[in-house]
Amino acid sequence: MKRLLLAAVLTLATALPAMAQTVVIVRHAEKVDSSADPLLSDAGQVRAQALAAQLAGDHLSAILTSPLQRTILTAAPTADLHGMTSEAIPLSDGLQAHLAAIAARVEAAPADAVILIVGHSNTVPLIARTLGYAGAADMPDCEYDRLTTLHLMGEGRAHGVVSRYGEASTCA
Repeated sequence: MKRLLLAAVLTLATALPAMAQTVVIVRHAEKVDSSADPLLSDAGQVRAQALAAQLAGDHLSAILTSPLQRTILTAAPTADLHGMTSEAIPLSDGLQAHLAAIAARVEAAPADAVILIVGHSNTVPLIARTLGYAGAADMPDCEYDRLTTLHLMGEGRAHGVVSRYGEASTCA
């Protein structure tokens, strides 16, 4: 009887569909100034640490950033915590090529992958939409605490949940 029950459980477990990919998308943390490629401010460094704490229990498969240092520095504490390095997706060929490269990298990941993407206020919503989350709202330049978690369900569909992390952003 126990063998029959075990066989039934194993059959059911292998018949279930594969887990959906999980993609976490955040904007880079607060920057020190408005120059072309600034470092993170003190508040930004604190937020980057808060992101690492938020994702400490996740088993990340990849971390994708833009090539700008504010995204790489935002991802760095999380990468360090997970013993990983982030992968910078080029912006040099334009925004559409950047979005396509991110989508291709996500699509190439295993079905159960958990991927962190660190972008910019103008790219975070576009990345979410490109991955199938049509409900992604535009992001004001003053918003740094949005964390969008997507569960990709295939066929260009995604279920999204928006939450917050770190100190609340103060948008006037």
